[in-house]
Amino acid sequence: MVVGLGTGSTAVWFVKALAARALKITCVATSTATAELATSLGMAVAELGETAEIDLTVDGADEIGPGLSLIKGAGGALLREKLVWEASRRCVVIADAGKVVQTLGQFPLSIEVVAFGHKITALRICDALGECDIGAAPRLRMKDGAPVRTDGGNLIYDAACGRIEEPAALAFALKSVTGVVDHGLFLDLADQALIGGPDGVSRLEP
Repeated sequence: MVVGLGTGSTAVWFVKALAARALKITCVATSTATAELATSLGMAVAELGETAEIDLTVDGADEIGPGLSLIKGAGGALLREKLVWEASRRCVVIADAGKVVQTLGQFPLSIEVVAFGHKITALRICDALGECDIGAAPRLRMKDGAPVRTDGGNLIYDAACGRIEEPAALAFALKSVTGVVDHGLFLDLADQALIGGPDGVSRLEP
């Protein structure tokens, strides 16, 4: 099999558990950090496009809404995650019960933008949010006094939307902004969610 490996704290546990099984599989990582972890654990890692289609991708999520609509991006790998997800035959989300919500938006939405002219792009993002009746002002993600850079060299803005009543409309509006590379709304991509809670693991379907 070819297995896509997600990025983030939950995905780290999955990668370690998968490596412990010593299966003869090829992995496609969604970030440099995940690729380095998998390689250090003895797993075979290939670049996206070097293999046939990906059989299964397992990844975490920041929020899981109705129909398995998702917000992802806290780990800063949203673009590469989405590229791997869209190249996969099947995508499974793993998360704790606290990530399941009735309406997306409580967790800030990550928006990846090119660095050139990013302040102008941020203003256009504000307009796009306003078109969807969201008054959030996107904030540039910083760490140790410097803007966070993705593996692709882009920047990330986070928008505290509160409630996203129409995720599909917002996804379209954001992708229409020149300078926006992608956003953390993962819609119609997840096939199943495995949710860990006090009573064990439950399964959610779209």
